[in-house]
Amino acid sequence: MSVEFYADYVRPLRTLLAELDQHPDRFQTYDVHIELAASGKLVVYETKRRKGQTDSLYYGRSGPGDSPRQIAQATAFAAIDHFMALSQFLAFNGRLENLKGEDAAETQTIGAQYPSCAVSFAYRKKGQPKATAMFMIFVGFNDDHDAEQYVAKIADSAILVDSRPLRGDKVYEWK
Repeated sequence: MSVEFYADYVRPLRTLLAELDQHPDRFQTYDVHIELAASGKLVVYETKRRKGQTDSLYYGRSGPGDSPRQIAQATAFAAIDHFMALSQFLAFNGRLENLKGEDAAETQTIGAQYPSCAVSFAYRKKGQPKATAMFMIFVGFNDDHDAEQYVAKIADSAILVDSRPLRGDKVYEWK
C-alpha cells in the first residue's frame, strides 16, 4: 500500500505557526492546540483568541510517569518548531481506533520510537472573510527512507493517509 508524504504540508504550517507565535496581532481569531510526544516526553502548546480575549497555556512532561508542569511559551514553541523542521512526515487518517489486540500494541510500540504531533489549528487572519481549520496527527522522520521503514514495520498501513487531500470526519486537511 502506498502512503502520502506530508513534508510539503508541514512546511507552510510551520511558517503559519511561527507567524502566530511571533505576531498574534495579525490574527482576528485563532484556536491552536498542539501536542508533541517524543522520547516519552510531552509538550503542549495551547493558545486561543476569541472576542478580543487571549488565553494561553504551555506545559510539558519530561517522562511518562512525571506530572505535567507549565513551561515557557518559547520552550514549547521551540520543541514544536524543531519537530516541524524534520525532513519527512506521515499522517494518520483517523482509523487508529480500528486497531485491536496485537496490531494496536505493535503499532503503539513502533510509534513510540518516532516523534508524533497532533495539531488542531483554526484561525482567521485580520481581513480574511472566513476562518480555516485543520486537525492532523503527524509522525516525523529524518528522511524518506526512515518513513518508508516505518510503513514497512507497522502492522496495518491502512491507518496512514494514502490519498490527499484528507477529508475525514475526525482528521482533515485545511477546510
